[in-house]
Amino acid sequence: MRLTARNQLSGTITAIELGTVMAMVALELPGGQQVTAAVTRAAVEDLGLTVGAPATAVIKSTEVIIGVD
Repeated sequence: MRLTARNQLSGTITAIELGTVMAMVALELPGGQQVTAAVTRAAVEDLGLTVGAPATAVIKSTEVIIGVD
């Protein structure tokens, strides 16, 4: 995946907290740091995000987006 956003942090999904509409996705980075993103529940389901899967946090301005290949 190629993006214009230059701030990309790769890691492993450590938690997914599903709500009715929104979800919180926690991504652990190498070195133990964690990034959390609020995304729609539909996005979690569409991307097939699961705990233990590799993913990338893409940071653009004030937004945090989780991306997978």
